[in-house]
Amino acid sequence: MTTTEMFKTFLSNMKVDNYDQISLRYGEITSALNKKFRDTESKTDNTLQVGSYGRYTGIKGISDLDMIYIMPSGKWDDYKTDQSKLLTDAKNAIKSRYPTTDVKVDRLVVTVKYKNFHVEVQPAFEQDAEDDKSYFKYPDTYNGGSWKDTKPRHEMDEIKASNDRKNKNLRHLCKMIRAWKNKNGVPMGGLLLDTLAYNYLESTTYYDDKSYTYYDWLVRDFFEYLKNRPKQKYYMAPGSNQQVKVRKQFQKKAKQAYEDSLKAIEAGDGAKAHNKWKEIFGREFPKDDTEVVENFTVHWRNTEEFIEDQYPVDIRYSLKIDCTVTQTGFRPDSLLNMIINGVRLKPNKDLEFKVKSIDDIPEPYTIKWKILNKGTEAQRRDCVRGRILNDKGSMLKKESSDFRGDHEVECYVVHNGYVVARDLILVPIQRG
Repeated sequence: MTTTEMFKTFLSNMKVDNYDQISLRYGEITSALNKKFRDTESKTDNTLQVGSYGRYTGIKGISDLDMIYIMPSGKWDDYKTDQSKLLTDAKNAIKSRYPTTDVKVDRLVVTVKYKNFHVEVQPAFEQDAEDDKSYFKYPDTYNGGSWKDTKPRHEMDEIKASNDRKNKNLRHLCKMIRAWKNKNGVPMGGLLLDTLAYNYLESTTYYDDKSYTYYDWLVRDFFEYLKNRPKQKYYMAPGSNQQVKVRKQFQKKAKQAYEDSLKAIEAGDGAKAHNKWKEIFGREFPKDDTEVVENFTVHWRNTEEFIEDQYPVDIRYSLKIDCTVTQTGFRPDSLLNMIINGVRLKPNKDLEFKVKSIDDIPEPYTIKWKILNKGTEAQRRDCVRGRILNDKGSMLKKESSDFRGDHEVECYVVHNGYVVARDLILVPIQRG
C-alpha cells in the first residue's frame, strides 16, 4: 500500500460503526427526561451531544458518551440549593422509564450503562453570555454541593473551525492519536488529547494544504511535539479556555512512538512499515496487502487472542507491570535492570510478572494476562500461546521459558466492561 492508502484505510477502519444504537440510546434517555421535566416525549429536543462524539473525534469502540439535558429555566428555584435532588430526579426519571437499565448518580452526572458503552447525562441550566454563545451551569454534589460552568458549544465550534482551517486534518489526527493511546496504555482524557492536537496544528501552517499522503509525517511530528511538552498540570481547552487536567504525564510514551514512527517511515510502504505502524496504532492499522507468505513445512496453531475482540478499550488509568528474572549464574533481578546492564537472557529461566503500580481504579475490576511467544522457534514447537486469562487474585503471573525468541506479556484492567488500563513487557531471549 502507498502511504495514502495505508492511512485512508486506517481511518476508515476506525469509523464509529454503531451510530444507530447510540442514537437510539440518546433518544430513549432524552424522552424519559422530557417526560419528567416537560411532559413531552420528544427524543431530540432539549439535549446536546457533547464529548468526543459531539466533537466528531471519537473512534470505533467508543465507550463513554456524554450528553447535556437542558433543564427548563422555570425549574431553577426547585434545585438551586439542592444539586443532589436534581441528579436524583434525573436518575429516577430514566430508571422509571427503563427499569432494567443500570442507572446511578456519580457526583456530577447520571451514568446510564449499556452493554457496549455508557452515557453520562449532565442535567444543566442554560445561561446567556455576552458573546451570544450560551453556556451551562451543572450540579456538583461534592462537599455539600455547588454549581459549575461548562462551555461545550464553544469547544465544539472551535474544533470544527480549526478542522476546516487545517484541511480536515484535526479530527483525523485526534482519531489516530486515540488509537495510539488505547494500544499503548496512555491514560489521556479525550478533551486533553483533542486540545493537544488542536494546539499542535494551530502552531504550524505546514499541514494546512496537506492530506493523507503526509499523514506519516503528521503523526511523527505530533509525537515529537508531545514528547517535548513541558510537564504541567493542565491545558486550556480550545474555544472555552477552561482547564483540562493532565492525569498522567505522556511524554515518555510519546518519545517511544516518535522513535517508532521514524523507523516506520524509513521502512517505506512494505510489510515492515505496516508492522511498525501497527505497533504504534494497533489492529485497526491495515496489513500489507502485498506481503508474500513463505511456505513453512511446520504447521502451527495461531492461538493468539486480542483484548479488543472481547471488550471495548478506552484507556483512562495508568498501569505498570514488572518482571523478575531468575536464571543460572545470576541473582534474581528486574528485567529492565538486566537489559540496561547488558546481561544476556538465557533460554532457561524463570519469569515472574507482577503489577508494580496501578491507579486508584474504582472497584470492582478484573486483571487479565496475555502471554505470547513469538518467533520461528515458538512456531516450530507449536507454542505461540497468546490466550487471555484471568488473574488469580495475586496480581502476578509466573512463567518459565526454555527456548529463544521474543516473549510478550501484557496485562489489562477491565472495569465496568471496558479495558481502562494496560501495559506490556517485551522479554527478548538471545541466542548463545
